[in-house]
Amino acid sequence: MMSAPDSPLKHYLWPFFVLMFFVLSISVTAVPEVAASENGGHKAENRQQKRLQAHKPSDKSEDTAQQRLRLILPEATEISSPEGDFGIRTIKGNDRLLGYMFETINVANIPAYSGKPINMQVILSPEAVILDAWLLEHHEPILLVGIPEQKLVDFGVAYQGIRADQRVVVGSTNDENAVTVDAITGATVTVMVVNEIIMKATHTVAASLGLVEAQLSQKQKPANILPEVYSNAGWQQLTGDGSIRRMHLLRSQVDESFRGTDAEQVEKATADQLNDTFIDLYVAYLNAPTIGRNLLGDSQYRFLMEELKPGEHAIAVLANGMFSFKGSGYVRGGIFDRIQLRQFGDVISFRDLDQQRLYDVMADGAPEFKEKSLFIIRDKSHFDPGTDWTFELLVRRQTGPVDGVFTSFELGYQLPQTYFERPALTAEELAAIEEANRPLWLNIWYQKSFQIGVLITALGVLLVILFLQDYFTSKPAFLHWLRRGYLLFTVFFIGWYCLGQLSVVNVLTFVHSLMQGFRWELFLSDPVIFILWAFTAATILLWGRGVFCGWLCPFGALQELINEAARKLKIRQYELPFALHERLWAVKYIILLGLFGLSLESLSTAERYAEVEPFKTAIMLKFSREWGFVFYAVLLLVINIFTRKVYCRYICPLGAALAIPSKARLFDWLKRRKECGQPCQLCANECEIQAIHPDGHINHNECHYCLDCQMTYHNDHKCPPLVAKRKKQQRNKPVPQRIPVVQMDPQN
Repeated sequence: MMSAPDSPLKHYLWPFFVLMFFVLSISVTAVPEVAASENGGHKAENRQQKRLQAHKPSDKSEDTAQQRLRLILPEATEISSPEGDFGIRTIKGNDRLLGYMFETINVANIPAYSGKPINMQVILSPEAVILDAWLLEHHEPILLVGIPEQKLVDFGVAYQGIRADQRVVVGSTNDENAVTVDAITGATVTVMVVNEIIMKATHTVAASLGLVEAQLSQKQKPANILPEVYSNAGWQQLTGDGSIRRMHLLRSQVDESFRGTDAEQVEKATADQLNDTFIDLYVAYLNAPTIGRNLLGDSQYRFLMEELKPGEHAIAVLANGMFSFKGSGYVRGGIFDRIQLRQFGDVISFRDLDQQRLYDVMADGAPEFKEKSLFIIRDKSHFDPGTDWTFELLVRRQTGPVDGVFTSFELGYQLPQTYFERPALTAEELAAIEEANRPLWLNIWYQKSFQIGVLITALGVLLVILFLQDYFTSKPAFLHWLRRGYLLFTVFFIGWYCLGQLSVVNVLTFVHSLMQGFRWELFLSDPVIFILWAFTAATILLWGRGVFCGWLCPFGALQELINEAARKLKIRQYELPFALHERLWAVKYIILLGLFGLSLESLSTAERYAEVEPFKTAIMLKFSREWGFVFYAVLLLVINIFTRKVYCRYICPLGAALAIPSKARLFDWLKRRKECGQPCQLCANECEIQAIHPDGHINHNECHYCLDCQMTYHNDHKCPPLVAKRKKQQRNKPVPQRIPVVQMDPQN
């Protein structure tokens, strides 16, 4: 019987899917970007960091915000409009500050497994305690069509009472100070992303409001100043070894920094003023005795050290020239707006209470200074004297009544090594820091190391079976039991334990990620799914779709085991005529094309219609779901009792997606003889999914690689050509001659 011609659509789409699977199997190495900077000199750059635009809430989210606010803070009487880059709302009640409210999408726009961010509404107390974390919007497939959404809502609410500066870990951790929360069964990846969204956004907002300290990126303990290290040193020696750093700016340098801005002509120096000193500034770290005692004198240094609290540090800023580093803004606003420090990417600003007047510099050879001040770095800044830091001088030129342009000049500072020591981290601290600094997806891989190890071992066993299939198929009894055991492993471990059920939703998500900006984190966040996809991509090129569909699909394995049990119980089996069976193959391709078309309009809609797959009901949720979904999955399994794998053969859109790149299969591992199909029909009749055509050739788009036909191929008691050959050999084998036995008379 002639097979139906291939659809032209396949020839246009299969190269794209081949490319998709190739990309999934390639590892990516990120190259860190290294930035170098000079210790002295100046830079004219705008230091305002770019942040996300404030998300404009919809009417629905506005209603939700008001409802949650009334529930969490019933005493609230006033709520402000969203303010700042993070869209923070201030909540008051009877002129008393009650808290703050914001949406996480404005702060931490982190994509979840769907490739789209999850948006939470967080209410934060003035003490930096989370009062509420409420789900506003998500696009997660497992929650759209599987796990009840209320579970994710309850997961967010569980963050009530957690401080913004606490570390929260989903599952277990080596950090004894961390707060642990339980994952949602079947949605571990999603809740780990939600955890990162809530805590990262909350900490960022709390730090911007001054409720908690900004988090540091350092991986070592702060250095300790050595109080016993002291030697007499004059001004020349202190400036020579870097204990005191200098920034000398000419007016020409300052004018150059404003070139191309609106302030280019403001306060511009004349030709004879270009080489005039704009500011001659010196900075020194005072806690180190050799620096502090020589600059301040013994008495003033002792008074300063007694005044400093644990974790506080002092610097001296000395200057001459036409520009004042103090200015007058601190008199009105209490903040010094012309100087600041930077360390670990964080800004350290000074208020009027952080400044002390310095009356004299005691070091021998020190010049006279027009301005002299001490500035205290408070402990909340987590300043590390042993790590290099930057002193920034901010110069502003007025361009209008309220408008102005800033430029900054940087002076790098590194405390000489002889003045400090750095305590070593304990093994526990190193482990906790390593865990905290790992990317989210890498933490997931560590947490699932047992699952990954077992899965990779099982895939290695499967590769051995596939490469040595001729050996195994020559031992059919052993291979039958080996295959049954592997299918049980696929159902129970890969499916019900690891939730490693691939889905057409993964294919649609991958295609959309290519169109909208590919990110490896989206796929690495579920290691079991990623490993299965990579293995499936490789085996498609070598063997075709059958390796996944016949060995690694949990729902397919469940069907096959049920049908085999039915056959053992002598339940009658039914098969469709091959002509009808062949035409029904096209149904799954039509379903795939329909889902792909829907996804171009709305991925969420396509994800809902992807419920044509019973995978989530039968495997991921273990039939714990609404009765309609359970009825559909059970109906497919009941039909499967009477004819093998009806769903896989005719309905499965994932099978269709995998069959398309199977056209690029590199080898034909399944052996055939010239007698197959004409006249022998044994394999075609025995193939339980009817993947062998009456003419004898195997349709690899439909083959599930069960190897039954290969067991027949090697069986000289079953394969008709081999049976005939064996009988012929036996007929032509010479019959041994028999020698008659004659009994001798013992008397003769």
